[in-house]
Amino acid sequence: MYRTAMKALYQWKAKPARKPLIIRGARQVGKTWLMKQFGKDAFEHCVYISFDNNRVMKELFDTDLDVTRLITGIELYAGHKIDPPATLIIFDEIQEVPQALTSLKYFNENAPQYQIICAGSLLGVALHPETSFPVGKVEFLDLFPLSFTEFMQALGKEQFVSLLGQDNYAMATTFKQEYIDLLKHYYYVGGMPEAVLTFCERHDFNEVRKVQEHILAAYEQDFSKHAPHEIVPRIRMLWNSIPAQLTKENKKFIYGLIKEGARAREYEYALMWLNDCGLVHKVHRAAAPSLPLKAYEDLKAFKLFLVDVGLLSCMTRLRQNVLLDGNALFKEFKGALTEQYVLQQLKTMSAIDVYYWSNERNTSEIDFLLDTGEDIIPLEVKAEVNLQSKSLKAFADKYRPTMSVRCSMSDYKREDWLLNLPLYAIGNISSCTSATT
Repeated sequence: MYRTAMKALYQWKAKPARKPLIIRGARQVGKTWLMKQFGKDAFEHCVYISFDNNRVMKELFDTDLDVTRLITGIELYAGHKIDPPATLIIFDEIQEVPQALTSLKYFNENAPQYQIICAGSLLGVALHPETSFPVGKVEFLDLFPLSFTEFMQALGKEQFVSLLGQDNYAMATTFKQEYIDLLKHYYYVGGMPEAVLTFCERHDFNEVRKVQEHILAAYEQDFSKHAPHEIVPRIRMLWNSIPAQLTKENKKFIYGLIKEGARAREYEYALMWLNDCGLVHKVHRAAAPSLPLKAYEDLKAFKLFLVDVGLLSCMTRLRQNVLLDGNALFKEFKGALTEQYVLQQLKTMSAIDVYYWSNERNTSEIDFLLDTGEDIIPLEVKAEVNLQSKSLKAFADKYRPTMSVRCSMSDYKREDWLLNLPLYAIGNISSCTSATT
């Protein structure tokens, strides 16, 4: 299964002054597989250590953090000497042993020749009270579910991926129904690696659903296992409210939808916990469309999305015939799935910060506002071929962005002020917009 993150790992390996690398991401997005595959492909040897229920490693790191002693212990555990240039050391589930996380500072300072990659679901890592985090001594790589591009590659559609990579929209339009069918499959299957693998092997939507239900059940168990007991009910209520939040025409998060009379202060910690674990994406409103958008962030107004579009369709119990046949039920929910899909693809683009915009009276809204570091790009999302864009046109007339983008099921088209980008080509938004500036 091809992951674009593998390229980033090779770039890390090639650095002359690399630091230990921590791969961040929600549970079951493929961190362990990625590390092991990288070790297999790029190194002569790989030492894999999981700290989950590992008494030997816990005692090793709890004694002291002398790097020479730690390496000796790791060699004894692995059963062979470690040759630093030829060996990748993997620390998995590192949040289970906080001292192992702290040790990365000393590996960086005192033994930089060792090549170390770590992963730990953010459950417990960001919030662990005893952890002395090695600030400035590590590097990070964020891993998300498979993007739509990676999904197509997993299904053996490399030629379709290549076509989009060449910006060959004339040919892509000829085969647009194939892209649209693949996109609907992605709405249902999503990008969680196990769900994608099941779909690739069996092409059975019911089996995919079973996998997704298992993943959601595992997340629910994580709530009880890792979160403070007093906030677990609030985490569950907030988590379960997200589909209803996204179904609204105005997708701004409303605490009152969790339960009547709910207040922000009651759910702040629950929301922070889900966000730190990578299970939700929080997209804030930008009060003004000016660089940098971070300076105009409205901390009180935000949209909340799930980690994966397939899990969203599972939580709403959307049936395959509803999605694939496009009947009335899907048409009611298509806006939520489409906006979730677009946000999910944008999150994989490291050079883009994502916000949304609305005026003070909430009478006009732009679905997403993208900060590329050089430009502000308004992005409107349409689930079908409806091309009315009153808010986008009014925004463009008032603020004069270099380029405005509408993402829909319609064909690629560039006008003087507007780029219509097909939903299946959202992964090209960076190259399309940079070509206009």
